[in-house]
Amino acid sequence: MPMGISKVAIRVGDPQGQRYESLEALVDTGASYTVVPASCLEHLNIPRSEKWPFELADGRVIERDIGYAVVQVDGRSTLTIVVFGDEDAGVLLGAYTLEGVRMAPDPVRRRLIPVPGLLMRSLHKT
Repeated sequence: MPMGISKVAIRVGDPQGQRYESLEALVDTGASYTVVPASCLEHLNIPRSEKWPFELADGRVIERDIGYAVVQVDGRSTLTIVVFGDEDAGVLLGAYTLEGVRMAPDPVRRRLIPVPGLLMRSLHKT
């Protein structure tokens, strides 16, 4: 978790953008993907795409279902991978989604801030 930032308001929706749930998520740049309780994703009719292995902080490897949902953070949206989480685990906003909404933690001001994208090669001829 980035220093000073704990939770942010997010909206999670179906891929068609028709139904949304407002949630409070723990910002966790150490987590690859956003985790949402399975019951919430099921309520939004998010289909389970496949099972993926995930390594936990204690080194154990578990499998969880993943799917695709729209996640909105501070007015920015992205279609992103979501993990069907345990009901008591809470909501995590992971690095993949943060990159998708083009935001990053600002530990000084304790908030998420918009960031530009990075390109490895110039699009302009010099």
